[in-house]
This record gives sequence, C-alpha cells and structure tokens, in this order.
Amino acid sequence: MYTDPAIDAIAMRFQGQERDLILAAAQPVLALRTNEKSAAEINQDIAAAGILAGFGLDCDAVAAALLRTAAERYRPDPDAGPKSPASAAEWLTAAFGSEVARLLQNAHRARQIEALTVANVEPNTAHTARLERLRKMLLAMAEDIRVVFIMLTERVCLMRVLPTFPPEVQLRTARDTMDLFAPLANRLGMWQLKWELEDLSFRYLDPGRYKRIARLLDEKRIAREKFIDEVMQRLRQELDAAGIDGEVSGRPKHIYSIYKKMQRKGVDFDGLYDIRAVRVLVPDIRACYTVLGLVHDMWEPIPSEFDDYIAKPKANNYRSLHTAVRADSQALEVQIRTFEMHQESELGVAAHWRYKEGGKADKAFDSKIAWLRQILDWKSDLAESGALPAQLKSGLFDESVYVLTPQGRIVDLPTGATPIDFAYHLHTDLGHRCRGAKVDGAIVPLNYKLQNAQTVEVLAAKQGGPSRDWLNPEQGYLVSQRALAKVRHWFKQQFIEQEIADGRAILEKELARLGASAQKLEKLAQELNCHSVDEMLAMIGRSEITPRQIDLVVAPETIQPATPAPELPIAEQASVSTSSGVLVLGVNNIATVLAKCCKPVPSDPIIGFVSKARGVTVHRADCANISGLEPRQRERLMPASWGKTAEAPFSADIEVVAIDRQGLLRDVSDAISREKVNVTAVNTITKNNQASMRFTVEITKLEHLVRILKMVHEVPGVTSASRR
Repeated sequence: MYTDPAIDAIAMRFQGQERDLILAAAQPVLALRTNEKSAAEINQDIAAAGILAGFGLDCDAVAAALLRTAAERYRPDPDAGPKSPASAAEWLTAAFGSEVARLLQNAHRARQIEALTVANVEPNTAHTARLERLRKMLLAMAEDIRVVFIMLTERVCLMRVLPTFPPEVQLRTARDTMDLFAPLANRLGMWQLKWELEDLSFRYLDPGRYKRIARLLDEKRIAREKFIDEVMQRLRQELDAAGIDGEVSGRPKHIYSIYKKMQRKGVDFDGLYDIRAVRVLVPDIRACYTVLGLVHDMWEPIPSEFDDYIAKPKANNYRSLHTAVRADSQALEVQIRTFEMHQESELGVAAHWRYKEGGKADKAFDSKIAWLRQILDWKSDLAESGALPAQLKSGLFDESVYVLTPQGRIVDLPTGATPIDFAYHLHTDLGHRCRGAKVDGAIVPLNYKLQNAQTVEVLAAKQGGPSRDWLNPEQGYLVSQRALAKVRHWFKQQFIEQEIADGRAILEKELARLGASAQKLEKLAQELNCHSVDEMLAMIGRSEITPRQIDLVVAPETIQPATPAPELPIAEQASVSTSSGVLVLGVNNIATVLAKCCKPVPSDPIIGFVSKARGVTVHRADCANISGLEPRQRERLMPASWGKTAEAPFSADIEVVAIDRQGLLRDVSDAISREKVNVTAVNTITKNNQASMRFTVEITKLEHLVRILKMVHEVPGVTSASRR
C-alpha cells in the first residue's frame, strides 16, 4: 500500500477502521496519477478531502471527496471492458461501503443540477429569484448536507487552479461561484470557504479593482501588521491589569469585503475605519462594557462609529460591540463580544447571511439554515456521540420538492405534489388537458408523488377538461392549492352559459309579472350587489338570487313585510324545519334554497351560506364553490342538516362518459329506468368517438343515487359514471 504526504496527513485525523478506509480510498486515487492532466484532477480531490477533514467531517464524506475522479474513471480490473454505472456502484459499495457509494451517487446528481446555467433556470423570473431557487434546489437535491460540503470544497479547489483555464472559462466559473457557491458557503457558516470563494471570484470578475485593493493592502501590509501587533500587546496588558481573562486577535480583512464596504459607504480605501481591526473575546457581557471603557480611555473614539448590538441586537440576533478609535493617528476598529456571542455568530445563530446578502428570507428556510449551522460544530457532542450522520440526513428542506421540465427548467412544488400539480404550475390549460405523465422517461399514474431531481413530461390531450375525481382528496391527485383552485374554477365556468340563460328567463318572467319589463339590467345588477349583468343572471340561474329578492328591489312597495315569528328558545330553534326540508341550526324561519351548482339530496352532508339579503343557500359540504371560498366569506357559513323531507323528490345530475356506439343512450336510459326514477333532462355530446351524457333524475335518498350509478357503470362501454 502506498500513499503520499497529503493523504497521510488526512488519514492521521482518523483512527482504526476509519483510517483504514481513507488509506484504502487512496489506492485507486493514486493509481490514476498517470499524466499531468489526471494528476491535476487527483490533486484537487486530495485538497478537497483535506479541507473536509479540517472541518471535522466523518471519514465517509472525506473518502467520497477523495474518490470523486476515481469513481468515474477507475477500473479495478484493467483488462475489463468499459465500466457501466451499475458495476461502478457495485465496486464502490463492495470496496468502501454503501455510505460512501451513496454519497458519491448523490454528489454526481448534485453536479448535474449544478451544470444548469443560470439561463436555464426560470428565464421569466428575476435573476436573484432564479439564483435563490437554484441554491435551495441544490441543497434539497443533496438529501445529505455533506454532499453540499463536498461540492463547496471541490469549488474552492477548482478556483485555486483557475489561472490554468482559458479566459472565457475563468469568467463563467467565477460568475457561477460568486452567484451560487459563495452564498451557499455563507449560509452554511463555512466562513473561510466563503471569503476565499469571494476573493478568488472577484479577481476575475473585476480584475482592475481587485488588483488596486490588493496593491493598497500589500503596500501597507508590513506597517499594518506591526501596528496591529502593538495594539494587541497593549490591549492584553490592559486586560491583565483589569483582571479580565480575555483573548485578543487581529481580524483579517478580505479584498471583496473591503470592496463591498467601499461601495456601501461610498468612500475610498483610505476612508475605511476597519482596514486595521482587532477582536476581543471576554467571558461575560459586563466584561464587554468594561473593555469598551478601557478602549475609549486608551484611544480617542471616532464619532458616529459606535454600534451597541448587545443592548439592541440586529434583526438576525447578531450581538457584539463595534467601535472605531484613533490610535497613534490611525483608524482602528475594535469588536468586543463574549465567547458565547462569538460562537453563535460563527455557527449561524446570528444568521449572518441576511444582512450580508440583502433581501428577505422566508422563515421556514431561515430555520433550516439555523439548524444547518448548529451542526457545523463537528467536535461537539453530536460527533462524540456518533449521532452526527443521522442529524445530517434528517430535517432538511422537507416542505418542497424540486423537479425539472424536459428543457431543464426548475419547478418547485409542495412535498407530495403530483404530475397534475406540475402541469398546472406550467400552464392552466396544460393542467386541464393533462391525461398522463412520464417521470424520467417512464409512464406513471397521475397521482404519483414526485421526488427531487426527477424530470417530468406531461402527456396532454388536444382538448378537454379536468376530472371531478381530481378534487377528491382521498384519491391524491392534487396537493397544490393553486391547482385545486384552477380545477374548481373550471367546473364553475363550464355551465355558466346555461346558468345565464336560465337566469335571463327567470328574470324576464318576473319582470313581466311586475310590469317592469323596461327595467335597466345594469342598474338592477348594481342594486343586487353584482359586478355585472352576467354575474346577476348566473346567480339567478343558480337560485342564489331568488324572485323575492328581485321583487324587493324592483317593486318593494308591493311586497308585504313578513309577520315576525315568535321568539323560540335556542333548543327549539335548532329543530325548526324550513320549507326545503333543511334545518338551519340556530336560525328560525329563514328562507332556504338548494344550490343548483351541487344539488344536495337527503343524506348528503350539507352546509348553509348566508347571502346578503338573499336568504340561505344550501350546498353540499364538499361543493367546490364552498371549498373555494375566501377566509372572509367563510364567516357567512352556518351548520345545516336535513329535517323531515317526507320523501319529497330531489333533483340530481349524473355525468356519464363512454365510448360512443349505436344504442348507447338507450342502454344507459334502460339502466336508469330499471331503478324506477323520473328522468327530467338529458344532454349528450359526442366528440372523437367519446360520448359525454348528463341526466337529471329525481330521487328521494342518496342511497338511491348510489344504486343508479352502479347500474349505469355496468353498461358496456361506460368508462365513468359519477354524480355532478
């Protein structure tokens, strides 16, 4: 077994079987050092593994980073043919364990997502929003956050060797790094990687400013370092004299952070007060203010450059004292905080990314980032107890699922979303016409639950609409509230023309009876609180506006006020039956009508909706119009139940879809007539050899309707029979 000093240094961080795993992974890695190009790639893998080991990651993650190139190219048997992905996975599992193989597989998948350029991601949305979704997607794709750590360290190693690449590659890589990887490192609390990624990217994105700031820093570096050493020595002496057990350190300044501060404050390099900076860590808050007094006694404070983030923490809970003073005529920034505050700021309790990156963050995502940062303390109890891998694999971005269109566009949907949700997200009409779907090239059911990183293709008919089954939550066709609303709206609009025609006939008849045929419909609609004439007519057709309400508006003087009913105790009110056979709980003697949109029948769960000056309309509890109500409208709902209906007949609509053939209508009608019900209306439409039929029947009980549907469904050629 042979290795090299860099791998030996990595292996020395582990003991026993873990060290053996690292050394075993080194063998195929070093075996690929056959030429200059492969040697460069292998050296990047070794460097990435070294960074991860320095962060304290477990041996599986370090081995996976070490094996990145080897997993794609190495063949244990040189005489064997080309290695298939299956054989590669088998070899990795057999040689290094299932955990390493899984990490490598997930990392490969995440790199494929990474390969999507910004231009591929939601071209119709803002640049910042597109990048934000890509960041979240990369994290969600990983499933195990260690995969993101592997990707970040690989990117750092790539940026270190970027000078060897062509200029166009340098620019593209630097832009992707600045837009995606540096913010990811920032959000995960990996500050050293973030600063290095930003500085290396800035070098290629704006070489002029980068070189100028670097030159200014370098010109004064020796003098600045000498000045900082003298300041730290004097501060330590003052702390010792005051009996404060603290730590004093210089705070490194990074080129890109200097540039951003120059932009933010609108000053030149010489106008910055924190080019020379030190940080003091003390045991408690009282000591923070004691040190602040010592600093202000030692040097002259600079006006307007003091911030007390302990008394008034930032919105992200960042806490520290910041002050700037003049020491020997030179500006000096001093940060003072407790060890606990420093730990929180380094590990993410302060959620530093909010004010560094700008913009708003959603609370759910913020809580995930806080969790991710808390587990970055690899040397803490989690690592010692062996619970770290379980923590890394759980709790990560479980609110959303990210899938791809065949063109590579990223779509984020609620967890549990289906291909129909996906179709409606892309376009409403595509959702209406959705009849099937392919996921990663394989046909799946329409209620299939989509998974991260899957490519979804919608199979749509040329025309058509959604199925009522999609609204049934038990069948699991739709999860997205947006898609559900679109389906409900479609069904509501399908029969609007018929409802308008019915409403017009009812209105004309009522106006003729009142002798008010010349009534202006626009004014009447306004008085009935409708936005348009069509809306008024449709509501009349659905019986949501009754003839009595029309009479009250058109000829109120001809309407005699109803004699008030005597007050009843609440217990008696609950049992009063209205004329429709419906009990409206808690309301006595109120006019009710059965909604035409869902046509409830006895045994249906029902609910009442109080219209403004229109009485109570009784709907089925599962009516799409009720479930689609806005929160403020739900205040007008009231409980309702069936009273003594005296076996009175009720109308119900049946929808039948079947393959068209001769005698189909006769056979369906015979099946209905065998149940001895009265058919009051029939409507049939035939398109593309498919017949859609609607029957309106009179029944007395819901159980009767169930038997009718069963009989109709048994007719040859019928594909579905359902109640509308």
